[in-house]
Amino acid sequence: MSQDYFYEEERLGKAYDARLTRRLLRYLRPYRRLFALTLALGLVLMGLELAMPYITKLAIDLYMEPATGAQIAREAALRGIGLLALAYLGILGARFLLSFGQMYLSQYTGQRVMFDLRKEIFEHVLRLPARFFDRNPVGRLVTRATNDVVAINEMYTSVLVNLLRDGFLLVGTVAIMFQLNARLALLILLFAPAVGFTALVFRIKARAAYRAVRRRIAQLNAFLQEAISGMWIIQLFNQERRSREQFGEINRAKYEADMRQLNVYAIFNPLISLMQSLALALLLWYGGGGVIRGTFTLGALVAFINYVRMLFQPLIELAEKYNIMQGAMAAAEKIFTLLDKPEEEHGRLEPPAGGRGEVEFRHVWFAYKDEEWVLRDISFRVRPGERVALVGPTGSGKTTIINLLLRLYEPQRGQILIDGVDIRELDSAALRARMAVVLQDVFIFSGDVLGNIRLWNEGLPAERAIEAAKFVQAHRFISELPAGYETELGERGATLSVGQRQLLAFARAVAFNPRILILDEATANIDSQTERLIQEALEKIMDGRTSIAIAHRLSTIRDADKILVLSRGRIVEQGTHEELLRRQGLYYALYSLQARAAAGEV
Repeated sequence: MSQDYFYEEERLGKAYDARLTRRLLRYLRPYRRLFALTLALGLVLMGLELAMPYITKLAIDLYMEPATGAQIAREAALRGIGLLALAYLGILGARFLLSFGQMYLSQYTGQRVMFDLRKEIFEHVLRLPARFFDRNPVGRLVTRATNDVVAINEMYTSVLVNLLRDGFLLVGTVAIMFQLNARLALLILLFAPAVGFTALVFRIKARAAYRAVRRRIAQLNAFLQEAISGMWIIQLFNQERRSREQFGEINRAKYEADMRQLNVYAIFNPLISLMQSLALALLLWYGGGGVIRGTFTLGALVAFINYVRMLFQPLIELAEKYNIMQGAMAAAEKIFTLLDKPEEEHGRLEPPAGGRGEVEFRHVWFAYKDEEWVLRDISFRVRPGERVALVGPTGSGKTTIINLLLRLYEPQRGQILIDGVDIRELDSAALRARMAVVLQDVFIFSGDVLGNIRLWNEGLPAERAIEAAKFVQAHRFISELPAGYETELGERGATLSVGQRQLLAFARAVAFNPRILILDEATANIDSQTERLIQEALEKIMDGRTSIAIAHRLSTIRDADKILVLSRGRIVEQGTHEELLRRQGLYYALYSLQARAAAGEV
């Protein structure tokens, strides 16, 4: 496994990117009123928090330690303390309700943003061309709609909502401190350069540590995905020890990267806490002396202590918020890279109503990469209702022809026509609706049997799907299932045999009644008895329909109207079974080799 594969996933940009932030904020526009209300609640909460230490100051200065010569009656002092205590309790109650409201609204807004973003990602993935999926692992695409969206939600709910609140809190705290005692406030602000330098160093170190951790996570995920997918090969060839050692190296590297990141955070948080403690110690020394000398009140000193704690609290939380921001920016970069991928091109024309099913390739050239041609100047015509077979060695281009016909890929040169119309001018969905494909490797979705035949198409009646199953001899095994057509199938149809899955694929093809039928060695995994029944059903299915079959067992295509023999991306022979045998070319060689193998001579 190449190192490029490991690192491609985690190419990180800036810790904060204004361009990405602007794009992310677009998803807040439908909920801007809720977001504004959340911010307003945060500002009200900030005001309440700033008021609480000041109430404590008033209680101490006015009623607990009145100035000399201004003795206040005991009853009046108790009454005043009681009123301030009620005000304090009222603020606590309001703070609780407003905190609940702010948290609920922020989480609700974040969930709505995640809902919209996931929906957009999945809808975009549905419209991407097949070429895109050849180059992007499934696990990576799943991560875009799950973990990366969650990372952005954390930025909305934990960072963005509190960012303005923390900023106003810092400004408000400093303003009140200067109002209480400007000299003491300046003394506390002497720690600002040290705090700023510490935050700068932390930002640099945390960025490097975060990058290393994400790189190691990508390595670990890639190795696990490959190892688990190929576990039976590992066990078959006794590669457990090598895989264990390789995993140990990657796991050790991940552990060391985690420890480096842990050290960065373990130093930053205690260092900020130490500066806070030093500021409090300086405050007690200087402010306490002022109280003793009578230049400073005890209530103001107590309030100052609380305000210093409030001043340092956002700085203590900075490490966590910075980590969240880094993750969100990296996630946003990857999500928008996906969303910026060009979608599959669609024509606007509808296929002709009641089309005949004529297929024509005109001088088609195609390469998956650059000019490494897989198909070279392919030209042939399939008349309506004609049966054509594609044969040839592995890698000759048979499946590529089918992929181009289905418009999963676009040819670099030439034209492909359906009923005389270039398929690039046709709507892709309508084009594919005229075709049915039965592959050798059938994909079964999680769900019941009937849904897998109908593909949950509400316009296709259940009765028609059941008739299709009877038509292809699938009704018998379906009826023997525990719940018949309502039997729930496991992932990829794990509870069915390979042959049963292919029978369901035939039922799908019949149920959708296509004009063009495409078969990719569709009877390869069916036993001889079932194959005989299927061949009889195929005769009925192909009657009146254009059919194109990829065949590996040449004995199954003797009755084809035309056989195209491919080699290295070119059509080297074409004709009927008998004509090709008489020529004694490549088809004759392939047929003879299979005949000798069947007879046990090879």
